[in-house]
Amino acid sequence: MTLTLEGVSRVVNGQTHIHPTDLTLEKGTMNVLLGPTLSGKTSLMRLMAGLDRPSQGRILWEGRDVTGMRVQDRRVAMVYQQFINYPSMTVYENIASPLRLQGLDRAEIDRRVRRAAELVRLDDDKLRRKPLELSGGQQQRCALARALVKDAGLVLLDEPLANLDYKLREELRAEIPRIFAESGAIFVYATTEPHEALLLGGFTACLWEGRVTQFGPTPAVYRRPADATTARVFSDPPMNFLRAVKSGGVLRAETGDELPAAGPLAALPDGALQLGFRPDHLRIGAPRAGDLAFEARVAVTELTGSESFVHLDHGASRWVALVHGVHDLAPGASAQVAVAPEHVYAFGEDGRLIAAAAYAAAA
Repeated sequence: MTLTLEGVSRVVNGQTHIHPTDLTLEKGTMNVLLGPTLSGKTSLMRLMAGLDRPSQGRILWEGRDVTGMRVQDRRVAMVYQQFINYPSMTVYENIASPLRLQGLDRAEIDRRVRRAAELVRLDDDKLRRKPLELSGGQQQRCALARALVKDAGLVLLDEPLANLDYKLREELRAEIPRIFAESGAIFVYATTEPHEALLLGGFTACLWEGRVTQFGPTPAVYRRPADATTARVFSDPPMNFLRAVKSGGVLRAETGDELPAAGPLAALPDGALQLGFRPDHLRIGAPRAGDLAFEARVAVTELTGSESFVHLDHGASRWVALVHGVHDLAPGASAQVAVAPEHVYAFGEDGRLIAAAAYAAAA
């Protein structure tokens, strides 16, 4: 069982929502669509579901062209971030509603409802209640069960946890991979959060302005982004960048800094580069031997309790350092920052990856 997109694009009123895309999703896989708001995640899902027709290209289900097939005639289920439940019905009847439309007998409906409810951990007491009597997480479990009960081959989850509080998000996020594994369907999960993609695992497609910039096993995409755009998308906060020119053992930054091309950076080709490093690898304080060291100015500090996000101005660039603990640095204060060479990615002027960070390449 596969879902294949061949050169699929979507243009609306002259605006390109999805650029030509080739993508193949296999049976029993978790596939994450990762990208910021308006990157094309929902547009791509609507094409997969058959809610919209592509402007060009074909959509194949198990090798059969379903491009023009109505969504009602496909084995597709979709769950949105809003809790779309019928408030006047019990949770049991909500889950059973698509089966009643199919005309299944009572025994089969009961078997499927109870199996789906078991998958999402809704007990008999919850099944007898109305959706509004449940917590937000339980309401979303109801919506998820109604999608699973159809025995759909393709389950589309469009930011399904976005409206839940932190505790409920963590609870359901841990459950979804188990639910997915037991159902055997193709799951497609849209999110704006890189750490959610990493927690869900499976495969990730990074999207930026309607383009799939990279698709592959989630850890591989994270560790070895194909280009600077993918690296920026798959980092929260986004990856920091510094333009530089390498000449022999020296890196001359656009800010005028001269830095040692030490350790793994020594093997980079001479010429113009974009150096990238994630916020959790940018340290505040005195550099260690071989580090790339910079003088920056504090713009603002966000305190979360266990971590601090320190926004720094370095030349014309705004960097972010993610550091453990509380670091209440005053705006305008100067700060020494440093990054180890093994944590630095190198991209060409065209943005394509030249060398992954040594730590990631060795993982």
